[in-house]
Amino acid sequence: MRFVRINSYTDSRFSQAVLYQHGNYLINDKPYEVEIISQGAAIVRGETPANYPELIQEFLFHAPHIHTFVDGQGNIIAEVPKPKLIELNLDQIQPSQFFIDETKLAAVKTFIKNEGDIIIQVWPWNRRYVALDGHTRLYLAVQKQYTKVNAVESETDEYTLYFVTEAQRRDVFSPKDMQKLSHEAYQTKWHRFCDNYFKERESL
Repeated sequence: MRFVRINSYTDSRFSQAVLYQHGNYLINDKPYEVEIISQGAAIVRGETPANYPELIQEFLFHAPHIHTFVDGQGNIIAEVPKPKLIELNLDQIQPSQFFIDETKLAAVKTFIKNEGDIIIQVWPWNRRYVALDGHTRLYLAVQKQYTKVNAVESETDEYTLYFVTEAQRRDVFSPKDMQKLSHEAYQTKWHRFCDNYFKERESL
């Protein structure tokens, strides 16, 4: 089974709302969608229901707070244990990246309506929490003057500490310190940084 996650915001095979959420996949070149509809639930759509279990497992890697999955008619097709959510003040969160893509920020604005809509993955570290994802949502929280967000504790890889160290070297200690860039500048600066780091790791 061939899985491809779609990261574009324009693709006529998918609904625009789900493109903004990055819940689109190709399985054996056929389009599938997982659309978050509440804090803990999502709708699964696609040609072959037999592929849904593996699709759900793939989706949970990016959205571990979702625990109930339904089909287009609202029938429950899968449930997983409900994760524990913790509430964090923004100043408790240490970013592990330092740039924000303004195009992605515009997309995230379409489905974040209140503090409860923001759920990120974090790693406990040094009496604080490192953000493992959701940096765009955190930046939006700053813009909207939210003071708290929800989070799920997750494991991480050793490279995260390098990214945290680099963020702090650039004076990024909380979500408000991240820098918004144009989509083109983000693609160049952030992707170049990540590519160079992982190439160096591979050469060791």
